[in-house]
Amino acid sequence: MAELNYHHLRYFWAVAHDGNLSRTAQRLHVSQSALSVQIRKLEEQLGQNLLEREGRRLRLTEAGRIALDYADTVFAAGAELVGTLKGGVGQRRRVLRVGALTTLSRNFQLELLRPLIHRDDVELVIRSAGRRELLAQLQTHAVDLVLSNEALPRDAGADWYSQLVSSQPISVVGPPSADDGPLRFPGDLEGVRLVLPSLESGVRESFDRLLEFAGVRPVILAEVDDMAMLRLVAREGHAYALVPPVVVRDELRAGVLVERCRIPEVRERFYAIFQRRRFPNPLVRELLEAAAGRDNE
Repeated sequence: MAELNYHHLRYFWAVAHDGNLSRTAQRLHVSQSALSVQIRKLEEQLGQNLLEREGRRLRLTEAGRIALDYADTVFAAGAELVGTLKGGVGQRRRVLRVGALTTLSRNFQLELLRPLIHRDDVELVIRSAGRRELLAQLQTHAVDLVLSNEALPRDAGADWYSQLVSSQPISVVGPPSADDGPLRFPGDLEGVRLVLPSLESGVRESFDRLLEFAGVRPVILAEVDDMAMLRLVAREGHAYALVPPVVVRDELRAGVLVERCRIPEVRERFYAIFQRRRFPNPLVRELLEAAAGRDNE
């Protein structure tokens, strides 16, 4: 195979980051046709389409995302070489792009990603957004996986996969008081003021079913779909809150909140959503294997 033409690669790199052929051509002071020819030659050499048109913009194919990652490494290495020879320190790193639902527990995200956070050879890019936006980013290879507290139905067109990475118990927590004894579930929740996850939550559905079966009616003060907000509301101390302990881990350790009862029949499940790819990011496998190893401990 002929050696890679780095001139062609640099043109592709510039267009991939701009997403617009005419703007890149103008910036590089070349014609659009000349730029297109250079990129086409690179695609022919690699045997893969790297860019495809989406309206007026160019969008990376899966092979294009892989090529861009390598191009970023190549040109970053060039900059590092200059820095190293001028007295700096250079280092080449792999990138993992993670999408996380805005409502997902930050403590859970930290625990899951901890094996990669302190590695000098890995750069983590974490993006928070709604489910629809993150799945769109997954399809366009802008993220490598999406973290969610709900599994995604299999879709033959999108070829989604949802892998369970953690399962957390659910507890009723509240501020410390003179009566810090445990609550008996579900009977002691009759008439108790509660802050709950929203009705769309799988945890809430299971919790409501258990109370309905027992004929117990708590007083619902608030319904919150954001775990970070639920944590803050729980700290206010005006009611008990239904949360996975991982969400309020720091408050429980500090004694700001106490666990009044655990509900073994209800668990919060966390999933990694990804797609089958011809060129998978090896860091995804490393992350999922580390998560599976923790569950087996």
